[in-house]
Amino acid sequence: MISRDEFEQNLAAIQQRVRVACERNQREASEVTLLPVTKNWPAAAVEYCRDAGILRVGENRVQEARSKQDEISGVEWELIGHLQSNKIRQVMGKFARLQTVDSVKLIQKLQSAAEKLGLICPILLQVNAGKDPAKYGFHPEETAAALEEALNATNLQLDGLMTIAPYAPENPAVARACFAKLQEMRDRLQDHMGFRCRSYLWECPMTWIQRLLREVR
Repeated sequence: MISRDEFEQNLAAIQQRVRVACERNQREASEVTLLPVTKNWPAAAVEYCRDAGILRVGENRVQEARSKQDEISGVEWELIGHLQSNKIRQVMGKFARLQTVDSVKLIQKLQSAAEKLGLICPILLQVNAGKDPAKYGFHPEETAAALEEALNATNLQLDGLMTIAPYAPENPAVARACFAKLQEMRDRLQDHMGFRCRSYLWECPMTWIQRLLREVR
């Protein structure tokens, strides 16, 4: 586990990279939200984030996240790993958002569980925009039907679409093409279906965000 000082230095470096990237693309840095991924790290890592003013973290595994939630307060949690149907009861009401909703069946089961508990459950639809056989998610041609299903689910709050680019660290063009595909899909679906949402992009399992807690510079 890295020290708090090392964490703060890593965070400052990442925030500077975000500012530079936003300036280059004529965007405001305030539009970008870092989501530190604290899987495989002890609860102290979540405390580092909270104390630095980062009040939302991502976790891949339901049981690991629930254990940390029992230890740490003042933080919201997003589930970023694949969600199995048999874990729905464990996540309902415990996560600020479920990022990886990847099937119509899962949409329907989440709606049923949320309705029974009288909850509104924020979600993202995971789209396999890069058509990577190693990734979960709706294929581009399936997304419109999935979107309609989610929009009709009265106890689900659809916040947007997300994708994970194929893993190609030596070829950034692969990730850029995947991100561009998702944005094009989002814009087209918004125009066609008359709703507004955001698109969320994960470059690969080793993003700036996840490097935040690693002992590398």
